[in-house]
Amino acid sequence: MPVAKIEPADSITGKEVPAPKVAIFSSRGPSIEYPTILKPDIAAPGVNILAAKQDGYVFNSGTSMATPHVAGVVALLKAQHPHWSHAALKSAIVTSASTKDEYGMPILAESLPRKVADPFDYGGGHINPNGAADPGLIYDIDPMDYNKFFACKIKKYEICNITTLPAYHLNLPSISIPELRHPIKVQREVTDVGEVDTLYQSSIQSPLGVQIDVEPPTLVFNATKKVNTFKVTMAPLWKVQGDYTFGSLTWYNEHHTKDPDSSPDHNPRFLCGCCVAMQKIT
Repeated sequence: MPVAKIEPADSITGKEVPAPKVAIFSSRGPSIEYPTILKPDIAAPGVNILAAKQDGYVFNSGTSMATPHVAGVVALLKAQHPHWSHAALKSAIVTSASTKDEYGMPILAESLPRKVADPFDYGGGHINPNGAADPGLIYDIDPMDYNKFFACKIKKYEICNITTLPAYHLNLPSISIPELRHPIKVQREVTDVGEVDTLYQSSIQSPLGVQIDVEPPTLVFNATKKVNTFKVTMAPLWKVQGDYTFGSLTWYNEHHTKDPDSSPDHNPRFLCGCCVAMQKIT
């Protein structure tokens, strides 16, 4: 007589690997044409993604798999915040991204040799939809500013006052300096989209060989003051030719604190994190 035995189910997943991780084929920065604009902006799932094709399904990898994830997040954010501009949506995604893997360790990048990922690998980090929905502060940009910085090439027949300022003066949630020969000061404007009556304090992690100062170190928002500006001064500490080094400027308030040991389910909210890339050249 046949005998059946019922046992608890086991999930077989194979060898555990840290995730997320930047794939070896993923495009890297810096931007060759515009090195003063940090690229890439964000990282998203793009390896072995189940995708539909004409006669069934297939696992695919690449930008074509990662892009729909970001597009979906943007659609959800736009539905929740219909008045946000494109720049505001991008800012929310970039500044809320995670730089830790599922074990709370720094995200790795597949390369030769393998290394800890940096902003030239993943931009702001791995996309975090829940964090992007409530970023606290956003960096917004007037569309006309793009046209000015790109010498009126976007809309040639539109009235435009050409500026000679480099693109790192755009109100982006990042700063990229390809040749830091002398102190440089940039200004950023942030808009409070979170709770009313909040106070944000700055926390600086300076790149190796670079001193960063922020003024003011504290931003105060209330019902009548929703926008604040701050200035960041970056100065080389020594004259030596070197590669890019990275740091960050993070704004915190009492409701959003950084926990270095946070698990993926409790990611710290890197409010307005400015990734700073600098190259020291004599």
